[in-house]
Amino acid sequence: MKGVSVLILSILLLSCQTLPLINSPVSPAEEKALTCPFPFLKEKYRLVHSIENRMFGETQSVIIGVTLADPSTRIISCAIMTAEGMVLFEAESGPGTLKVNRALPPLDSADFAKNMIEDIKLIFFAPEGTLQVKGILPDGATACRYLEENGDWIDVINDKSEDTVIKRYSSAGILKRQLKFSKTTGNIYQTIELQANEAFNYSLLMTLIEAQPVKSE
Repeated sequence: MKGVSVLILSILLLSCQTLPLINSPVSPAEEKALTCPFPFLKEKYRLVHSIENRMFGETQSVIIGVTLADPSTRIISCAIMTAEGMVLFEAESGPGTLKVNRALPPLDSADFAKNMIEDIKLIFFAPEGTLQVKGILPDGATACRYLEENGDWIDVINDKSEDTVIKRYSSAGILKRQLKFSKTTGNIYQTIELQANEAFNYSLLMTLIEAQPVKSE
């Protein structure tokens, strides 16, 4: 009995680390007609979100996030502040660069800054990697899969509820991040839910407060 339990556990662990199969369209014409979901920014925007941090199913804090993101240059400026306006964290990033201008505890670790910038890129910028396959997931959702330079996999999915979902997997196929975009106003999503799989899993619910297009200089 113990051996059977170990076998079942091993199968479950393996299945958690395997990317879901994407079935390619049956004909070249169908493949050409299949359009990859695109929830990403198409122009430079300044965005303000209310961010609800949840852990163990309970809200831990609510903060304000301000993001200036330019998809053409992949340059980001971001800040986190309290509802009263106190700046807790401020950073800017470009291709291959990351500069932290302000970081108060507990937001002052190098990992926090790096992970936050990577999450912002995942939310607002199209994958930089190469498109590997586009088709249909076993549940009928449309999906496009990209392979990033670091070996990560990014799936961009239109699910059955017509929301857009992004899933980021490690090179070993372990799910690291899941995003769900809902309720659009123009080209901007009203709510974005991020689920992070870390040593301690947590989720963020981002609710749009303000969105302004910014003309590039």
